[in-house]
Amino acid sequence: MYHVAAYLRLSREDGEAEGCRTESNSIRSQREMLLSYIRNQKDMKLYDIYVDDGWSGVNFQRPGFERMMRDIREGRVNCVIVKDLSRFGRDYIEAGRLIQRTFPAFSVRFIALTDDFDSLTADYNAVSMVLPVKNFVNDSYSRDISVKVRSHQRVKREQGEFIGAFCAYGYQKSRSDRHVLVPDAYAASIVRLIFAWKLEGYSCSGIAIRLQKLGVLSPMEHKRWNGEHFQTGFMTGIQPEWSPAAVKRILENEIYIGTMVQGRAEKINYKIRESRRKPKEEWIRVEHTHEAVIPEEDYKLVQTLLQTDSRTVKGTKRVHRYAGILVCGDCLKPMVRRINRYKDTEMVHYICSTHNRGGDCGRHDIQETDLDEAIMTGLQSQIAAGMEQDRVIARLKKAVESGEELWSGGLREHYGPGSLIEIWKRETERLGREREQYSGLHSFLQEDVTNHVISEEEYHFFYDIYEKQYNGLGMTLERQKAMLPLLIQSAAQAEERLEHMKREPGIWTLDRVTLLTFIKRIRIYEDRRICVELRCRKAGGK
Repeated sequence: MYHVAAYLRLSREDGEAEGCRTESNSIRSQREMLLSYIRNQKDMKLYDIYVDDGWSGVNFQRPGFERMMRDIREGRVNCVIVKDLSRFGRDYIEAGRLIQRTFPAFSVRFIALTDDFDSLTADYNAVSMVLPVKNFVNDSYSRDISVKVRSHQRVKREQGEFIGAFCAYGYQKSRSDRHVLVPDAYAASIVRLIFAWKLEGYSCSGIAIRLQKLGVLSPMEHKRWNGEHFQTGFMTGIQPEWSPAAVKRILENEIYIGTMVQGRAEKINYKIRESRRKPKEEWIRVEHTHEAVIPEEDYKLVQTLLQTDSRTVKGTKRVHRYAGILVCGDCLKPMVRRINRYKDTEMVHYICSTHNRGGDCGRHDIQETDLDEAIMTGLQSQIAAGMEQDRVIARLKKAVESGEELWSGGLREHYGPGSLIEIWKRETERLGREREQYSGLHSFLQEDVTNHVISEEEYHFFYDIYEKQYNGLGMTLERQKAMLPLLIQSAAQAEERLEHMKREPGIWTLDRVTLLTFIKRIRIYEDRRICVELRCRKAGGK
């Protein structure tokens, strides 16, 4: 009596070609064919059915196949039946090794129904000629399919169509066309906030900490809350896990300026699932494929800061306001910030980093107060001379009206739909609803244990989890409520500054955002000359 393993397989490519999905007609067809054959054999008894639906045949690392092989090794199965050799696998070498070496070693009979192959009755020609040729044809089919799929994907990438499974944080697939990206209102506002904080001088670690304290959902948790089938474990804590690495990935991603970048990695070959990273010059970049959420000017400025920003000021999560733009006029190395303290006073000054390390360059010493005065005077004179004054005022007006806060705190808000205040309201309501759900789960647990649906041990296990979630949501909700006064205050301050700008055009506060808005680089020379390279350009010059 043969104990039979009925093996069924359908790849995604096969399913799409046949108009099938999930537990498809093709799988059912295979099952019915195999079961009908087994019922008509007096010396066969079905042991189990092994299914790999949606798995490619180019390798044998499939859950159903691996489970079948374990049963073969443990002596539970001594016959394998498939619809045809292509359902068994499309790897020419491995399929031949299994059929001609492994199965005979375990005394396993192998039958491919539609290929009319039975290892029990096959003659020399069938084993040595027909079987290898059919396996080679199946292998070639997979290779051809792989080439066609890669070619098709490349065409779509070059046309700027999005072909990924999951969108970058800040975007979602358009409902009318899944190959087009549109901004996700909530996540896009957080992306703008991250870029604003970076421009203000916060480190990636400092930004991650601020997001965590505000209770902002991390990219992974945001995908989960949107119902995307993103692979993650059970959420054991309320605090979203923002990391410096996640913040940096967002800051470096060109997708936020409307540029689609795809093809960063590719499979080694059609038989191996692993991928390799491609050189940056081989990536496929297509500009203006979707709506940008970050101005290109701000994005380029952030890339410069990521390369030049130095360590944060002691006791803060921010760099000093001149970090990344203040350099030695001779060696072009960054200037080092030094603080001299005497009794109750302190004096801040900058020196050449090459000189500080004992290198061959002058000290180039300059006090911060002198530098501030020179830069302030220079910028005010430029604006007074009419250097794009109207553009500056218009930009500030647009910033306040659209919810951007350029001059303090990093919070960008307004009162209309999609604003941070509106988002604050929605998030507060969401947290409240979720907290009520966990409260209700407690009563359901009590009913389940009373009705013997779950054991006492399971009751206490889940009760502890729900209690932790309920209390954690309570703390997050309190922090969320404390944010509202800060949002309103920041909006009021922005409007007040705008009115002041209208009355007296000019610059009064020399903070980091002001410096980065107008200045690209400041050079300090040994004779205390200061050379300022401005960002604002007019036709024909700086």
